Amino acid sequence: MVVVAVIQINYTQGELMLWVNSRNSLVADLIFPYVTYLGDGAFYVVVSLILMIYNWRVGLMGLASFALSSLTSEFLKKLVFTDSPRPLKFFEQSINKYHLIEGLDIHSFNSFPSGHTTTAFAMFSLLALLDVQKERGWIFLLLAILTGYSRVYLFQHFVEDAYVGSLIGTISTVVVYVLLRKWTIKSGVD
Repeated sequence: MVVVAVIQINYTQGELMLWVNSRNSLVADLIFPYVTYLGDGAFYVVVSLILMIYNWRVGLMGLASFALSSLTSEFLKKLVFTDSPRPLKFFEQSINKYHLIEGLDIHSFNSFPSGHTTTAFAMFSLLALLDVQKERGWIFLLLAILTGYSRVYLFQHFVEDAYVGSLIGTISTVVVYVLLRKWTIKSGVD
């Protein structure tokens, strides 16, 4: 988080977008449209329902984390930063300089913050906190980062949108985890 914050201080969002966009490949064009679904709200709900099968309190914790992170993200996106353009709109005068994946539906507004990144970081943070084998936390972190990166790679968001989404998702999950951890321990989960 600190590294990305420092990078954003030293470079404009346009420079960062150009850097990400210029590092494209056929493999990434094929993979990232699917990786981005790891940040879809429906995916998080399915994960929470699966957790609920094993322990209903943990499943409810997942749904609470999803609710807090999503409501925060949507509040900012729809009520505070309503006119924030997405990269396609921001660069519309020079769009021919950028690599876009053919056939991909790219939005124009409500860029800040990235909802998919918020959801991915909320979900994978929760899974990392719940997992008794803490070394797997790196896998969850990698999946969250790849989801956030996919949003920038697919020209849906700027780096700052994904960065703030990662903060909202992580902080929301930590808050829910701290508040509900003792409640879940009552049912034998640690």
